[in-house]
Amino acid sequence: MKKQILRVSPMQSAKVMAALYFVFSIPLALIMILVSMISPQPGTSMLMALMMPLMYVVIGFLFTLLGAWVYNLVAARIGGFEFETAEVGDQARYG
Repeated sequence: MKKQILRVSPMQSAKVMAALYFVFSIPLALIMILVSMISPQPGTSMLMALMMPLMYVVIGFLFTLLGAWVYNLVAARIGGFEFETAEVGDQARYG
């Protein structure tokens, strides 16, 4: 059975993606901090490594908000993403 996503919630989508960007940025920031501690080089800043997760969150939130808004405009005119679904057992639902 085909289904179509006609609208996504821009604010909810942006919040979820901002949280994901934050989680993804933490290991990267830790690596940057470790590298800057081991071999300090000009232009390598601890502050920048600490600000990176915040920048990821803000930029990810804004671009997802914009992307969801544009998706809704496009989907209203030409239709949304299509996907097929199938019924599965309860065990496979959250696996």
